[in-house]
Amino acid sequence: MVRQYVEQRDGGYWVAGTRVSLDSIVYAFLEGQTAESIAQAFPVLSLEQTYGSIAFYLANRPAVDAYLGTARDDYEAQRRSARVADPMFYRKLADAKRQIQAAPS
Repeated sequence: MVRQYVEQRDGGYWVAGTRVSLDSIVYAFLEGQTAESIAQAFPVLSLEQTYGSIAFYLANRPAVDAYLGTARDDYEAQRRSARVADPMFYRKLADAKRQIQAAPS
């Protein structure tokens, strides 16, 4: 019997039957995490599902990498748009960050 570990829905890739995105698995894998550590980080996933998701990524790497690149580009565009829409908020946020970093530990 062939199992499907990854499904496409809502414009993205997901571990079949879960709310865990393939993105999460792939980024952890690319950061050098083992399937075992990834499965521990996502208790809803079995080790089999984790390995299946990694195998799906490796078998479909060009398509998944293109999808991840598009998602990253969309995120950056939204981030830039938010900065343009409310520059005062981001200025205050940057000032607060500088104050926290300048405070003695």
